[in-house]
Amino acid sequence: MLPQIALGKTGLKVTRLGYGALELRDVEANGGRIPNEAHAGVVLNAVLDAGISFIDTAPAYGRSEEFIGRFIAHRRDEYTLASKCGRAWTGSPPSATGVSEWSHDAIVASVDASLVRLGTDHVDLLQLHGPTVEAVKQHDCVGTLKELRAAGKTRFIGVSAVNPHLGTFISWGVFDTFQIVYSALEPEHEDSITAASSAGSGTIIRGGSVKGAPHRAEGRGGEFPIVRDRWVRSGLADLLGDRNLVETMFRYALAHPHAHTFINGTQNLDHLKANVRAVELGPLETDLQAAIRAAVSAIV
Repeated sequence: MLPQIALGKTGLKVTRLGYGALELRDVEANGGRIPNEAHAGVVLNAVLDAGISFIDTAPAYGRSEEFIGRFIAHRRDEYTLASKCGRAWTGSPPSATGVSEWSHDAIVASVDASLVRLGTDHVDLLQLHGPTVEAVKQHDCVGTLKELRAAGKTRFIGVSAVNPHLGTFISWGVFDTFQIVYSALEPEHEDSITAASSAGSGTIIRGGSVKGAPHRAEGRGGEFPIVRDRWVRSGLADLLGDRNLVETMFRYALAHPHAHTFINGTQNLDHLKANVRAVELGPLETDLQAAIRAAVSAIV
């Protein structure tokens, strides 16, 4: 059974393995990853059947909200639902109208559309999706989130952020959760995770399984080339030998004492099972943790 953990002071109990729905953004014919729409339903129901109780999505993740609403809205009491605002839904960017995606009206409209797609009247967690400190201040995004919370459209508010903005957001003391990138190969936010948790916020970790970098030379997103380069230069392949490489990297991340839940996204059912197995095995042994850390520290 997957271990559970309290998501900071929210009172929410979530599994240490969460599911990130980016991989369900669309079918292959439209440039996505899933072979057909029905496969999204197979994956989402398999996620819940595996006992995973935290699902993270966003308007920017293509059709993932639509698929969640279509295929598992009837199982709403089985999972904590997190979505985001501040980045455009694929195909209809607010910036095309000249209105900032961080403006009050754009965020409210985005959340209302998300709730329709998700087939629910509220999300458990609403997160700003990768803003700068300047944008949040300029548009009073925190005020908008509080308004939406007061209206019952979300229970808690958070932010998905990176350095150099993350530290400032933590210092404000207004966010219930922080979504933070972290892995053996991306250790830059390690201290920020501790700071957020120590302040009482929940920590949601993305990228813990190093984006599959041990197994391919090219991947999605601007972060991938950096992670892949670090993998190659670190010599971890030689250090880890015949171990399951992605599983080992994921179990490294699991050892962070202030990391709460890890969102791993996949549309591959075998990979989903492997993620579950890694969490059930738990964090790596201390000596291997130290060896991996030393190898990465030598190049980062």
